[in-house]
Amino acid sequence: MTQPATTAVVAMGGHAFMQPGQQGTHAEQTENVRRIALELMKLVERGYNLVLTHGNGPQVGRLLEKVELTRDSIPPQPLDALVAQTEGSLGYLLQRALLNELRARQIRRYVVTVVSQVLVDRDDPAFGDPTKPVGPSMDEAVARRREAEWGWTIKDTGKRGWRRVVPSPRPIKVIQRHMIRETAHAGHIVIAGGGGGIPMTKEPASNDYVGVEAVIDKDLTSSVLATDVNAELLIILTAVDGVYLHWGEPHQMRLGAVTMAECRRYIEAGHFPKGSMGPKVEAIYGFLQRGGRRGLITDAESLVDALEGRTGTHFVGKI
Repeated sequence: MTQPATTAVVAMGGHAFMQPGQQGTHAEQTENVRRIALELMKLVERGYNLVLTHGNGPQVGRLLEKVELTRDSIPPQPLDALVAQTEGSLGYLLQRALLNELRARQIRRYVVTVVSQVLVDRDDPAFGDPTKPVGPSMDEAVARRREAEWGWTIKDTGKRGWRRVVPSPRPIKVIQRHMIRETAHAGHIVIAGGGGGIPMTKEPASNDYVGVEAVIDKDLTSSVLATDVNAELLIILTAVDGVYLHWGEPHQMRLGAVTMAECRRYIEAGHFPKGSMGPKVEAIYGFLQRGGRRGLITDAESLVDALEGRTGTHFVGKI
């Protein structure tokens, strides 16, 4: 009997579409996804079934800027609708690049993008303490005016200036999880959970799904989705080749293989900042807690070396 292929969830950051210093043009994003598709083919050629997630911060930011500039002439769209738009548009770019690479290798698989809805708790404390900056920067006078006129929550984010902030609730489950799992297990590549997915709650009276103005952390959604689709491996691709202790200091050290117990100690010791590596390590740790076998954090260029154990940070589900 043929052994079923291993399912891997691969979470990519915004760098998959837009590199530092770029403008985010269609041509730039097309070339960037072509390059990331070449790296992902290395997983396909090793027999993995793939579910891919990705960030969307710069793209949603551009759409929010368009909404602000045209709101007097075109009815504004809520944030959940803009997340849905970027799931579709970025999924299309990645889907096209992957399909071209599959055809070039005569691999008979298909690629599908799922506009994914993610359930969150309407009583999540995040709704009472918005912290996630979205949209363009502005000076304080403009920020205060928009706070008064449009009902925004605004904060001074330091170097980035004053910005709108929205809640970042924790994901509970991906609503389309069964379809995603079945499609991936059939051997096709699924792009899902873009930008963390569209945050949804349920109306108490009707039990209907309702979109909310919030942003879910992409890595935490990837972790939940990896559990939902019975993945054995969760890979988080980021800008560095692994997870480091004492990052940026003379004695920085890349972690090689990390057990759950070691991971917990590092988290409690505050080694992983919330604004950078923290959510990624937390995502891997949660996946292992729920029964996942392996986690890996590395960059796309080091993916093959990491899969073969020569670099990257490997997390294993052992106490």
